[in-house]
Amino acid sequence: MLRNSAFPLRCLLFQGKSSSPQGRWHMHRLTTDSSSTCSNQGPLSGIRILDLTRVLAGPYCTMILGDLGAEVLKVERPGSGDDTRTWGPPFRGSESAYFLSVNRNKKSIAINMKSKQGQSLVKQLANRSDVLIENYIPGKLEKLGLGYNQMKSLAPHLIYCSITGYGQAGPHAMRAGYDVIVAGVGGLTHITGPEDGEPCKVGVAMTDLSTGLYAYGSILAALLHRQKSGRGQHIDCNLLSTQVASLVNIGSNYLNADMEARRYGTAHQSIVPYQAFKTSDGYILVGAGNDQQFNVLCKLLALEELSSDEKYTTNQLRVANRRTLLAKLSERFAHQNTDHWLAVFETSGIPYGPINNMQQVFSDPQVIHRGMVQEMEHPTAGHIRLPGPAVKFSESDTVLQSPPPTLGQHTDEVLKDLLGVEDDQLTGFRETGVIQ
Repeated sequence: MLRNSAFPLRCLLFQGKSSSPQGRWHMHRLTTDSSSTCSNQGPLSGIRILDLTRVLAGPYCTMILGDLGAEVLKVERPGSGDDTRTWGPPFRGSESAYFLSVNRNKKSIAINMKSKQGQSLVKQLANRSDVLIENYIPGKLEKLGLGYNQMKSLAPHLIYCSITGYGQAGPHAMRAGYDVIVAGVGGLTHITGPEDGEPCKVGVAMTDLSTGLYAYGSILAALLHRQKSGRGQHIDCNLLSTQVASLVNIGSNYLNADMEARRYGTAHQSIVPYQAFKTSDGYILVGAGNDQQFNVLCKLLALEELSSDEKYTTNQLRVANRRTLLAKLSERFAHQNTDHWLAVFETSGIPYGPINNMQQVFSDPQVIHRGMVQEMEHPTAGHIRLPGPAVKFSESDTVLQSPPPTLGQHTDEVLKDLLGVEDDQLTGFRETGVIQ
């Protein structure tokens, strides 16, 4: 029988038949568990995540899972913890703003995984978890007895998600995976930056964040698969594959039309106009995704003659003649300030908006309406504010369980409650450096 304290996805959709003995047992338990409830809980309430990740892609993934109600146990190195704890300034109290940004709704356990006793503790925690997520170089955890095949024999129900730079195998598999490097290898940096300038890094680590989102979605799919089969599995998630998949239309242009990509600043390779225009005091972003929108744009700018000009009547023609068209539009936008143009485009149906700095983002009325800032009390940093979850559910909640933890804040609590470790054992572990 499979052992997993959180095994039933109590509020999940699938309750169908399964041909496997594990599946039959699991479906029966789903339909007879009288403690099942979905009210006032996150959709992942009852799911336990063992988080062996650090820095960004993995912690971002596990934070989202925590926001949805999962219990996230973050295993950190005694003494130093997650690398991002020191990534500052800025700091809020003793905690870096970077660490605070992706580690809410987690419990921190400081365990030395290089020690045999620490490895044993991690194995026991994995056996009592639904999902294990790690982002070590391939083979690293196998040397510690914590690899997928080793865990599979111990806990066949476990979903084991590996996040790496380049995947589990291949000529580059052993390279360290860093967002800015893989963004270059995967083509993102090549297409980012001014048209006639140098390639640029994207302002936030989008390759890392996208990988975290891929991992999050894959974990949910694996939980659904386990709901049907009763079996866990290994998920191979990596930055390079994520970035190549995210090239979408730019990748398709090359693969299907042999069109090499180039940088366009804020402009679009296949839609004109669709970019930022300089105003008298800043910038405004405007797009015309079809001919009707282009006609409306020309009317709003009092440039109706452009909509009937044979060089611009279709998007294909506007792309071919982008330089002359953009010069005319740029000249008009430069005559007024940004607020003027924002007022002009209000209710027009044209996609438009300002380029906001952080102060403007977090004072935007729609951002405020969406409740995109979470406020909470941190044990050492005091009152903190963080960008909140992006998605809302009609039948369940995103859950504010706890602020980002201090290093090892929950070590004793978790080891006592889940593994039944006694006080004298905790003292011994601490004296020998197994835990903090």
